[in-house]
Amino acid sequence: MPEQLNIAVFASGKGSNFRAILDAITRKHIRNAHVVLVISNNSDAGALVIARENNIPTAHISRKQFASDEEFNNALLSTLTVYNVNFIVLAGYMKRIDPCIIRSYRNRIVNIHPALLPEFGGEGMYGMHVHEAVIARKATHSGATVHIVDEEYDHGPIVLQRLVPIADGETPATLAAKVLEIEHELYPEAIRLFAEGKANVDGQHVTITK
Repeated sequence: MPEQLNIAVFASGKGSNFRAILDAITRKHIRNAHVVLVISNNSDAGALVIARENNIPTAHISRKQFASDEEFNNALLSTLTVYNVNFIVLAGYMKRIDPCIIRSYRNRIVNIHPALLPEFGGEGMYGMHVHEAVIARKATHSGATVHIVDEEYDHGPIVLQRLVPIADGETPATLAAKVLEIEHELYPEAIRLFAEGKANVDGQHVTITK
């Protein structure tokens, strides 16, 4: 049996992907994994409310609370250590992860992006900006991507992707809703693969075993 995933969820917003992951753990779709901590840079984040409702420890850690980037990153790392975190899930976290944290959790940080990477990724491509760019390009399909987080935006090895067809008359808002629905299925599935030891990172590739 692989090592149990002690997951820290980083979130800035309402936490719908976090809720989907938590539901999958509760239903035993994901075994050998527990969310042990939720961290947010936003004290009003819905994700913190969800965590408290489920008796999961929370931490509000914002760069604004510290005199330097180093102090901020040290606070994050020390908090992760206190809760014995060995896997990080970014769920709508609106801050870039510092390289020092990526080094400490190399190949153990995942993110979900609302498009089919490497298309429509990179700095500034988040939230509705992504869907607006997809529609502007007149693409025939979009989707969601779970990927390993490295030092570049939306760059790390892809774990899973799923396509979403774009209908005639699609708007950024309707596309966003369709993609989010897929995200709620895809993200728990990706975490299940890691929890079962079936997702193995080798350089810029992730190998999935049955």
